[in-house]
Amino acid sequence: MYKNKQKLLIAVDCIIFGFDSEQIKLLLFKRKVEPYSGNWSLVGAFINENLSLNEAAQEILFEYTGLKDIYLEELQTYSKVDRDPGERVISVAFFSLTRINEIVEESVEKFDAHWFNLDEIPELILDHREMVDNAITKLRQKARYQPIGFELLPEKFTIPQLQLLYECIYNKKLDDRNFRKKIFSYDILTKTDLKDKSTSKKGAFLYKFNKKKFDSFIANGYNFEL
Repeated sequence: MYKNKQKLLIAVDCIIFGFDSEQIKLLLFKRKVEPYSGNWSLVGAFINENLSLNEAAQEILFEYTGLKDIYLEELQTYSKVDRDPGERVISVAFFSLTRINEIVEESVEKFDAHWFNLDEIPELILDHREMVDNAITKLRQKARYQPIGFELLPEKFTIPQLQLLYECIYNKKLDDRNFRKKIFSYDILTKTDLKDKSTSKKGAFLYKFNKKKFDSFIANGYNFEL
């Protein structure tokens, strides 16, 4: 029935954001095929015809970075006719979030992938820079009504660590007193008996994100605005 129809190539490109407790970074690798072999690229590949888009994105993430079980969300479809000089290719972009720790560092290094600060992103192939810019915008929008930032933190964290993360997401300084007042007013954190003493002898109490309370908070019509 469809044998005389033109076939198109479909690719998945992954915009992978990581947080190393100081900055949000972007994961890139050097393209290994033509065109643009050797240039910086997002992690991506053509999809296997037996997989859904989401399954393909997860497979590509694991195959090219060793990462799995991390936050992954479809971003947008890019379909300009001339976007890829090699062939007519439609790309579906996904963005993902992960905490950068030693395990993640070792995993991506095996695949010759590298983390870049958002203000030091090199020139990228095709329309990958547009994808990155769109993903950053999406991240900032979602951070206002979903606890998406918590995907980038360890299970237990201090209030200053949480504030720094959201300062990185919004790319602006937040007032310390107002931030603490607002985050505690939402009642979505559980205080632990543990302290982080890496920055002072007194230390700072560690907190955990309470998803049940957050879901109730959103269900009641509140906005997670920081």
